[in-house]
Amino acid sequence: MKNAINLKSINKLAIPALISGVSEPILSITDTAIIGNVQVNAIESLAAVGIVGAFMSMLIWVFGQTRSAISSIISQYVGANNLDAVKNLPAQAIFIVTSISVLIILVTYPLAHSIFELYNASGLILDYSVIYYKIRVFGFPFTLFTIAVFGTFRGLQNTYYPMIIAIIGALLNIVLDYIFVYGIDGYIEPMHIKGAAYASVIAQILMAILSAIYLLTKTSISLKITFPFNKEINRFGIMVANLFVRTVALNITLYFATRFATGYGKNYIAAYTIAINLWFLGAFIIDGYSSAGNILSGKFFGAKDYKSLVSLNQKLIKIGIILGIILGLIGVAIYKPIGLLFTKETPVLSEFYSVFWIVLIMQPICSIAFIFDGVFKGLGKTEVLRNVLLISTFVVFVPTIYILDYLGFKLNGIFIALTLWMLARSIPLLIYFRKQFIPLVKNH
Repeated sequence: MKNAINLKSINKLAIPALISGVSEPILSITDTAIIGNVQVNAIESLAAVGIVGAFMSMLIWVFGQTRSAISSIISQYVGANNLDAVKNLPAQAIFIVTSISVLIILVTYPLAHSIFELYNASGLILDYSVIYYKIRVFGFPFTLFTIAVFGTFRGLQNTYYPMIIAIIGALLNIVLDYIFVYGIDGYIEPMHIKGAAYASVIAQILMAILSAIYLLTKTSISLKITFPFNKEINRFGIMVANLFVRTVALNITLYFATRFATGYGKNYIAAYTIAINLWFLGAFIIDGYSSAGNILSGKFFGAKDYKSLVSLNQKLIKIGIILGIILGLIGVAIYKPIGLLFTKETPVLSEFYSVFWIVLIMQPICSIAFIFDGVFKGLGKTEVLRNVLLISTFVVFVPTIYILDYLGFKLNGIFIALTLWMLARSIPLLIYFRKQFIPLVKNH
């Protein structure tokens, strides 16, 4: 075996990636917890944060796929010991994605009212959604810049610096949330939902600045844009396009889930917001090991070290399932207190407690899907991920949620449909990987 694959080597990449990844849902959860406890229109504010959060997540996930594409290409070149050939790729990729993000702001800003009407938002919830979004969206280019730099670090087999940047950003966001939302007597007036948005934007700007500093001082990668484009820019574009389609399908799932929850009433969308943010938190914890799979699988694939690749995959599956079970058990232990952390509204808590058990059961299933997502991104097999997501969304999730809605399952129906969706994402990838790479191990 060319490379030693053990828990220590995996954790060296996974734990910093885990901490880095968790910072993203922590930003949303912080907004959710603080906004859910304001004294004025707490339910409407919480619902607005949930709706805008769903839309912002869609934008970030769709256009943030540059991280996986950059990481895959660079890690494969690291494995082939030929990094110099792609040193100018990250700057070119960052230029493209940040340019697109500015266009997104120009298009969505004037259409914010219409966009959130599509989520069934109305009245005060719609007003708050528009106010919150028109501030939050200005952090979008800085977020995409940071994501692309994180992808570069991952390709270089380094998750430590992204972790440092993410921790600083998350801590700043939490502090600013408290200051801006609740205010400081005699110094700062409470800004409520606007304050949460300003806190997020400032944190995103700081993370982008730190990302640039670390990349320029800790690596040999430059942010200077040079032409002509790198020879891998076409492959980068195809990978991003496949992941774009995949992520659109993923967000169609989240759109339908949010739309149905909003349609059931303000207590339902508020409860859904809490539950889905906790689900995202669990997903991003598991995603730390998915990131290790992304980073190492690209390296082993580039080096044609298939034995290490298969060994890595087997270990990651075991780790993921164990982690998913642990997350579920922790959720059971703090079932009641965790709801009270976000809101004191009895009708909202009642709906949340009725579905949280499904979120907990999903965790081991999610772990397999997320780990294979990372591995296949590292391999650059984005067309497989695209096709699996299209099938699981349009053949499994969408029909299921409509049937369960018709049968009156409401929030339970949404999370049951999400569980079946995760199963449909994980099983085909497991089968494909075994068929593709186990024969290669035997032949080498």
